[in-house]
Amino acid sequence: MPLPRLVTVIGGMLLSKGGRRLAGRHAGKLALATLAYEVWRNRQEARSGKPSVRSPRPAPRRRWSGRRP
Repeated sequence: MPLPRLVTVIGGMLLSKGGRRLAGRHAGKLALATLAYEVWRNRQEARSGKPSVRSPRPAPRRRWSGRRP
């Protein structure tokens, strides 16, 4: 799976001195923007009808009470 473009941009930015300074100053904004992008991307995938990668939950098992019939 190729790295998303956003990860590449942020990684490249953190390699330079100016990029590290900018990232330190705006860390909260960068985190919020990254989160917003992930939410947007997940909604786009849901709209396009792509099957989810997550597997369905298994059926819950019956609890054993300790009593024998």
